Amino acid sequence: MKSDKISELTTNRMSIYLRCLNELADEGIRTVSSEKIAKRFHLNSAQIRKDLAYFGEFGVRGVGYYVEELRTHLRKILGLNKEHCVAIIGAGRLGTALTDYYGFSQTNFSVAALFDADQSKIGQKVGEVEIFDIKDFAEVAERDKIDVVVIAVPAEFAQSVLEQVTNAGIKAVMNFAPSPLKVDENVKLKTIDLTTSLESLSYFLAQPAAKNGRK
Repeated sequence: MKSDKISELTTNRMSIYLRCLNELADEGIRTVSSEKIAKRFHLNSAQIRKDLAYFGEFGVRGVGYYVEELRTHLRKILGLNKEHCVAIIGAGRLGTALTDYYGFSQTNFSVAALFDADQSKIGQKVGEVEIFDIKDFAEVAERDKIDVVVIAVPAEFAQSVLEQVTNAGIKAVMNFAPSPLKVDENVKLKTIDLTTSLESLSYFLAQPAAKNGRK
């Protein structure tokens, strides 16, 4: 594997390819070519072959890819061949909504615990997930083997929460707070900024019809 050349965009596309293969597998399709994947799911066949080549040789001349075999490889590449326990920091509207997200049931990710600083929420449950005091994060994280954390707190608290989380040994964090955060290079931080995405859409709408694809 040429891991030194693999970008986050590539790994994002690998996740997309896996979803495509899952759909093909559900339909009972056993083999598929990069061209058929590209045509079916509106992707680029050359990009598919290039991305997969970073991780090995998976295609068979005259056949294409064996769907089930490639699914297994991609799950292993993405680390989805094992369970991941997720903790959500912030039991507000966003945090509780994420806890109830139905998509988790279809993945190897499960929400093990919610955390908040509001004492009135401690001990309550969202579905089957209990809300703990953020002060007890390190203890609960170790006990429940949490390896991924989602930060869903107001922006002014996000950096201090991130530091508390990483001090407990967490290496993978998703941040929903609309604030740029500083993190050590050995921690992977992914920020989901809804405002930035909406502003990008606003820019698209503000352009003349000929530029944004509308007639």
